[in-house]
Amino acid sequence: MADEKVLYSLKNVTKIFKSGKSIVKAVDDVSLSIYEGEIFGIIGMSGAGKSTLVRTLNRLEEINDGEIWFDGKNLSGLSTKELRQTRKEIAMIFQHFNLLTQKTVLANVVLPLKLAGVPKKIREAKGMEMLEVVGLAEKAKAYPAQLSGGQKQRVAIARALAMSPKVLLCDEATSALDPKITEEILNLLKKINKELKLTVIIITHEMAVIEKVCDRVGIIDAGKLAELGDVKDIFAKPESKAAKRLILPAITGDNPFDRTDKRCFRIVFDGFSSKEPVISNLVKETGEMVNILSANTRSVGGVGYGQMIVELPKEEARQKVILDYFKSINMEIMEVFETEESE
Repeated sequence: MADEKVLYSLKNVTKIFKSGKSIVKAVDDVSLSIYEGEIFGIIGMSGAGKSTLVRTLNRLEEINDGEIWFDGKNLSGLSTKELRQTRKEIAMIFQHFNLLTQKTVLANVVLPLKLAGVPKKIREAKGMEMLEVVGLAEKAKAYPAQLSGGQKQRVAIARALAMSPKVLLCDEATSALDPKITEEILNLLKKINKELKLTVIIITHEMAVIEKVCDRVGIIDAGKLAELGDVKDIFAKPESKAAKRLILPAITGDNPFDRTDKRCFRIVFDGFSSKEPVISNLVKETGEMVNILSANTRSVGGVGYGQMIVELPKEEARQKVILDYFKSINMEIMEVFETEESE
């Protein structure tokens, strides 16, 4: 993305927490760029440091070392007044919707505009416009208690959009929602990204969320950036142990490695090859068979992918025939072990 404008540039960012004599590096020497107009994912297991990292992007957390540049400005170098102005360009939504229960939906949406001194007529017109964007204009006079969880998150998104930000930070914004509502919210974020040209940064522990909507992803592990790249590339060929831990559970379920002492491989099929009878063709071409331990299909960046875990025969010669066949048809293959699941 060399021709894209960099919105965020993180350079050797470190955030340290001290508790008594113990020191924890929640963010450890992280460097990455986020481009204007993309949907960027930050993912990691619980405690990896991803939420701390996102809170440094608007200086809710002050960093101990490094630099964070936003739209050409070094955040650490901003005065209190400059930071207040810059934060208007950085909106944020959370797992918990943080709506004011005693105020109507419209009053919640326009609250940032009211605090900024925008006249009532103008702010209410903007609020209704944002409710139209999130599909809740008919709920303008309702109260939060009358809304479902998905509707509350839509209101939170509308409120975040009210100040016309340049970026929307989503910190575990779908974690409290069921799968169907989660998909609706993710589709809404894609729509907002496309129609409003808004940069969206999604923080999550769920790889399915990243796969659904993100263009690129940074994987955080113990505060460090373990892997960075296009979602489809990391899905097809994860390099780091952290990436493998996040991706493999999506297809291994109850861990079939507990039931085998043979070599197991993950095979990934792209949108075209996922329609091909690969295993049947393997048998026809080589006479060899594999045991399918786990398989599914999923959408990664709008492209259909198939993937499976297969168990190979014990004989090395037969293994070579099977692996050579998969390589000959350009399958992405990766050997997987129980230790990568349990580390």
